[in-house]
Amino acid sequence: MKISNAVSAFSLTRHAGNLRIARSSLIRSAHLLERIGLAAVGASCGLYVGATLLRQKDGLFESGWIVLITTLYGALSYYVGVDLSGSVARKSISSASEEWDGSEPAEIMSAAGTFGAAIAATLSVIILVLDQNLPSGLIAFVAGCWVAGSSLQVAAGTMARNYEAP
Repeated sequence: MKISNAVSAFSLTRHAGNLRIARSSLIRSAHLLERIGLAAVGASCGLYVGATLLRQKDGLFESGWIVLITTLYGALSYYVGVDLSGSVARKSISSASEEWDGSEPAEIMSAAGTFGAAIAATLSVIILVLDQNLPSGLIAFVAGCWVAGSSLQVAAGTMARNYEAP
């Protein structure tokens, strides 16, 4: 009896070990799908910003390349920066003390970048839907929000992935 119990416990452990490996692969796959989805959202936001800039015929943004550049940069920034790596997020949540642990700048930059890029995309959609010719200053504000927000996301994602806790 004891040998059969030990054998069944061993096979159960091995079976559970296989499930853990499969679950880990599943989680990695889900995370990759999430990253690709975020990249698609960033690309669509970039598309709207690029289309708004292309609509303004003041010479600087008359080329269709601006749409491609903003779309690709949006995809990159949302892929890299919106969802910080899980280890950095867990470290900041799990720390019981209020001491500085070094991960806060990445989180703050990611949040600010997401906000700036989202504001630029929202204003771009409003401008396109209302089909109004607006002052160049407002268009420059939208472009500035987009560049600053997307750049903050890329910087935050890079910082978070390179961050090593002491």
